[in-house]
Amino acid sequence: MQTFITENFLLQTGTARKLYFDFVQQLPIIDYHNHLSPEEIAINKKFSTITEAWLKGDHYKWRAMRANGIEEKFITGDADDYSKFKAWAETVPYTMRNPLYHWTHLELKHPFNINELLNEDSAENIYHQCNELLQTKYNVQEILNYHKVELLCTTDNPTDDLQYHTQIAHNNVEFKVVPTFRPDALINFFDKEEWLNQLQLLSATTNSHITDLDAFLSAIGSRIEYFHTKGCCLSDHGLEYIPFLDNKAKKIENIFQKLVSKKKLPDDDKLQSLKAFILFELCKMYYAKGWTQQFHLGAMRNNNSRLLKLIGKDAGTDSIGDFKQAATLSVFLNALEDKNKLGKTILYNLNPADNEIFATLAGNFNDGSFPGKIQWGSAWWFLDQKDGIEKQLNTLSNMSLLSRFAGMVTDSRSFLSFVRHDYFRRILCNLVGGDVEKGELPNDINWLGKMLADIAYYNAKKLFN
Repeated sequence: MQTFITENFLLQTGTARKLYFDFVQQLPIIDYHNHLSPEEIAINKKFSTITEAWLKGDHYKWRAMRANGIEEKFITGDADDYSKFKAWAETVPYTMRNPLYHWTHLELKHPFNINELLNEDSAENIYHQCNELLQTKYNVQEILNYHKVELLCTTDNPTDDLQYHTQIAHNNVEFKVVPTFRPDALINFFDKEEWLNQLQLLSATTNSHITDLDAFLSAIGSRIEYFHTKGCCLSDHGLEYIPFLDNKAKKIENIFQKLVSKKKLPDDDKLQSLKAFILFELCKMYYAKGWTQQFHLGAMRNNNSRLLKLIGKDAGTDSIGDFKQAATLSVFLNALEDKNKLGKTILYNLNPADNEIFATLAGNFNDGSFPGKIQWGSAWWFLDQKDGIEKQLNTLSNMSLLSRFAGMVTDSRSFLSFVRHDYFRRILCNLVGGDVEKGELPNDINWLGKMLADIAYYNAKKLFN
């Protein structure tokens, strides 16, 4: 059966199609938040099978397969690659109305030019077609070039030596790859054993003896400087919520000393105070470098302890949390603003109930120095689907300036996920084109086309210099 992915996919009106094809379709991609491997880019990895390229590490697909009753050996276990692919192919028809159904067929069409629906009957043929192209044509760098990727911002631990970013920068490639500073492991005090391991790693990386809070911040500061020399222009934090900020330095130092001395773990409120204080100090460092800081808030992670033990983190057992966000986030941003240290900021929420909260809260702290300096980011994770994207775009339009939005990110571990930018662009053009056809926006195609091109590409390019 031929796929439903035609050139007019999701473009329901003539105006939507004109906006998409004339202004947006051919634009390069700036993907400023993803979890792709710099090593695989640097060595120009050639995947042995579509299973390795497509299913390994993709917890979106893992969740769907488990929900479809697939045994774990065919998901993350020791089954062979074809058996795993066939298990996914058998699952695909059951993903109707889940974004995975759209993404799967978009990813088969681009870059493999496969226009056949994936199911149990077509699995073997599609498996061999993809494998042949992965072996003969589409190594990692060719996949990036196919999708016109201009800039990738990977997600990196502060102690990473960034050797692969250096290698990529010295290679003659058509795209740019820069690191993003993600210090989550250094402020996750609730897993004391892991935090002490990270502290030891930080100490070794910076050749410093960390016994107090000043030395800890100084060591992190040296890593920020190092990342900056490698082209880093963004930081990122994945948190349940921003803790309440209490800037009593002596009290905070005492909490830190208890952690370092390996005494009994301080209570949760004290650890949250320490986290907020360090976040505040880090944001001042980001500001000094002119970086854009990102906050991904609201995920409830690693809920299934059995799979956590079996597979580890990022096993596909995370979900939306119902944490309170508004009050402490406002206090935190205001404290930075009060010190004139609030840099460019992108806020992402995972709970859709927080949409209006995040959209309006971001608007409190714009200061006229840069368009969209503080902004609400793209629909993230569980919200990154047609309905979630439309709700984010509509709420942003109602509460702020859609025209200044920095657009889409993949947040992906797969090099085949760049079709999500096209997915977003089609939804965006269809939304605005539909407004024109309904008489709710003027038929000023040139202005609207420029606005949509800005959202798809140019706003991000300006935001990150």
